Amino acid sequence: MGTNLLAINPVAFHLGSFPVNWYGIIIGLGIVIAYFLAQKESVRRGFDQEFIADLLIWAIPISILSARAYYVVMKWDYYSQNPGRIIEIWNGGIAIHGALIGAFITAYIFTRKRKVSFLKLADIAAPSILVGQIIGRWGNFVNQEAYGGPVSREFLEGLFIPNWIIEQMYIREEGTYVHPTFLYESLWNVVGLVILLFARKLNWRRGEMFFFYLIWYSVGRFFIEGLRTDSLYIGDELLRSAQVVSIIGIAVGIIGIIYRRVYVKPAVHYLDEEKKPAKPATNKKKNNNKKK
Repeated sequence: MGTNLLAINPVAFHLGSFPVNWYGIIIGLGIVIAYFLAQKESVRRGFDQEFIADLLIWAIPISILSARAYYVVMKWDYYSQNPGRIIEIWNGGIAIHGALIGAFITAYIFTRKRKVSFLKLADIAAPSILVGQIIGRWGNFVNQEAYGGPVSREFLEGLFIPNWIIEQMYIREEGTYVHPTFLYESLWNVVGLVILLFARKLNWRRGEMFFFYLIWYSVGRFFIEGLRTDSLYIGDELLRSAQVVSIIGIAVGIIGIIYRRVYVKPAVHYLDEEKKPAKPATNKKKNNNKKK
């Protein structure tokens, strides 16, 4: 039986009496790295230097609120009886699908206001979103949450993962080792990131990198969610909400690619620069040396 001697303290340090958790540090690190990657690529693709920062000023707080709102709605039976706990986000209870929905809606409205292409921005941001998710899942690892059902230590050793990960996957309250679903999703997203970075060189049509992200992440999340023991459910625990949203994400991605390939002409590609309006023709200088 595991002793969890290498269990990680979720509190990184204290500021006075206020604990600073590794979870928040890791999530913040993911956001910062994702921002710098998206900002650099957006400038290369013709956006203003401050565009991504201006967007994140709105997107980050709205994503946090929407992530909490999604969780509360899915747990409404509890929160309807305990409304005072709805705002207690510091006690846990956010959902990544809620955060993504809030971020996408915010980005769509923001790009409409700035009169730029939402899909152009979404293509640029898709790899960065995956980077944030890859890093963010390690916050779940530190907190020993978002894990799967029970497995043996021999099973985990057969995955050829480091011992410090194996030890953290021993949940003392349950007295068993569990599936490291955080790791499965993180690695799945690493593969998706590599594909998207390569796709930039392949110069896919506009929107296809974003739609690929929706499909790739949703396929992985659908199957990994089936292993988890902490799923949010729709109705009387009949449907896992993450799997339902994943199916919708896959459908949106496939329909988006087909629609733009069939109906959007002429095709605009990822590496295409924004077309600038043609300059009006200027009259040539009159020849002053004409014979009189």
